[in-house]
Amino acid sequence: MSGEDKAKNKIEDVAGKAKEGLGKVTGDRDTENEGRADQAKSDLKDAGEKVKDAFKH
Repeated sequence: MSGEDKAKNKIEDVAGKAKEGLGKVTGDRDTENEGRADQAKSDLKDAGEKVKDAFKH
């Protein structure tokens, strides 16, 4: 996994956590769910990068 991809995924994860927290505080379920979705997307990207790295070695 390249450092750049890892950083982008981490930023997406942190942004998702912030969005989820904002949704909880404001009672906005749509924002809360979007935050969870962003985190899940970040996790999937990380997993995909790890699989790619495994096949490179």
